[in-house]
Amino acid sequence: MRRLLAPVNVVICLFMLSPILVTIPASFGDAEIITALPDRLSLRWYRNFLQTPELVSALMLSLRLAAASTALSLIIGLPAALALTRYRLAGRDAFRALSLAPIVVPGLILGLALLIFFSRAGLAGSFVSLLLAHCVVCLPYAIRTLTAGLQGMDESLVHAAMSLGATPFTALRTVTLPLLKAALLAAGIFAFVTSLDELVVTLFLTGPRLSTLPVEMFNYIEVTSDPTIAAVSVLLIVFTSVTVLAIERLVGFGELV
Repeated sequence: MRRLLAPVNVVICLFMLSPILVTIPASFGDAEIITALPDRLSLRWYRNFLQTPELVSALMLSLRLAAASTALSLIIGLPAALALTRYRLAGRDAFRALSLAPIVVPGLILGLALLIFFSRAGLAGSFVSLLLAHCVVCLPYAIRTLTAGLQGMDESLVHAAMSLGATPFTALRTVTLPLLKAALLAAGIFAFVTSLDELVVTLFLTGPRLSTLPVEMFNYIEVTSDPTIAAVSVLLIVFTSVTVLAIERLVGFGELV
């Protein structure tokens, strides 16, 4: 069975990675159109990306938005995860199911609902509306990851600290958070990547002066077929991969279990 599963796993991994494997060589082509196997290698489209103000400004906005929504998701997600794992609150199961709603509900419906809500609140087309919308999308990943980390943590260590005179806040700061370091980093990565990649919900809330990178890439590829978007995609792949590998080297996601 092991001899059979090994090649099957290789085929599955190649199938999942095939879009990335095609995008990377396409970004180094010299032709005016995207080709999987370019005739000549060139950095032309990377230079074109850096010389396109709309894409560069959209990247800066996406990075700021992803960082802010990640921080907000962790600030809200940690108390929520603590409540779900350590306290027997009324309606806990209902809240656990409700926290997954942004993942279950189609992005089209969620984006329309958020547009109506922020329009009535007078926040449509603002950075605040984008931040809150991305927090809604990222929060389920933060809550689920932190909940898994808390469930795998030995709660007796917290009780031992409190029996020695530590206040609940001190026990949280000196025991829970250090033990939850890997889960916090994993939740932060999930939230950051989700925010950086979010398109459908963001389409409803962006404006001419407030456009994230996925939205700008979507608009760019509608009118242009050159490999600039492939170059941007490769940069995002490299950035995400380096971040994940660096955190894995420093902390190790194995501690999350």
